[in-house]
Amino acid sequence: MSLAVPILMYHSVADDPPEATRTLSVRPSQMGAHLRFLRDHGFTGLTFTDLCERVRAGAALPARPVVLTFDDGYADTHGSALPLLVEHGFPATVFVTTGWLRDAGADSAGRPLDRMMGWSQLRELVDSGIEVAAHSHSHPQLDQLDDKALDTELRHSAALLEDRLSTRVSSLAYPFGYSSRRVRKAVATAGYRQAASVANAVADVGGGDAFAVPRLTVRRTTSPEVFCRIAYGVEVDRVFRTDRALTRGWSVVRWSRSRLRGTRCA
Repeated sequence: MSLAVPILMYHSVADDPPEATRTLSVRPSQMGAHLRFLRDHGFTGLTFTDLCERVRAGAALPARPVVLTFDDGYADTHGSALPLLVEHGFPATVFVTTGWLRDAGADSAGRPLDRMMGWSQLRELVDSGIEVAAHSHSHPQLDQLDDKALDTELRHSAALLEDRLSTRVSSLAYPFGYSSRRVRKAVATAGYRQAASVANAVADVGGGDAFAVPRLTVRRTTSPEVFCRIAYGVEVDRVFRTDRALTRGWSVVRWSRSRLRGTRCA
């Protein structure tokens, strides 16, 4: 079964975020407007894993499915996004960088860009019907790691989430959206069933690579007109022309760096 589904990628939801997260943030009022638009136009929300599992099983999908995802695990995902999701009746998937969590303790790793959720807030997300999935442990560029470090990043994140939240973690989102054939193989070997990239394309969930499912970036500058196009998958190539050009250029840089470090990055 092949079906085009918009998978929307959010990060911070805040009126006044720090500079580090501002570009990829949206205001709570924007988030509310997006959810009202989706509800009023008959979209049905699914979690990322639910979508992929339904497609894998050949199960029926709603007439107008949409997936909302949030990366990193910022505190405002709980404080601002969760109440709006509950109000409008939409599930979502939150991809969490476990080493960035506020109370990661001895497992702390990497440098969070803003205030982060803690384990109790993640539990509240799960109890509210939100899927919590993995976004690595320290948020590195996975395609720049050697095999051992890559395996640790993938397994440790899922193990922590499963242990602390008592939930199965079968989905991952690549930090920065970067992956490679080597990384995707490692993700499958680590036990994940699917993974989200960025790519800024509408997902062909039945005909594409389950370990490179594309998402569509929603940011502070996304106008209501552009959001409509993104949700309906109209003129997406034109909307994200600049993003795709930058992605292609940066992929060459990453490949060159990997070669210089001796890391296989096929």
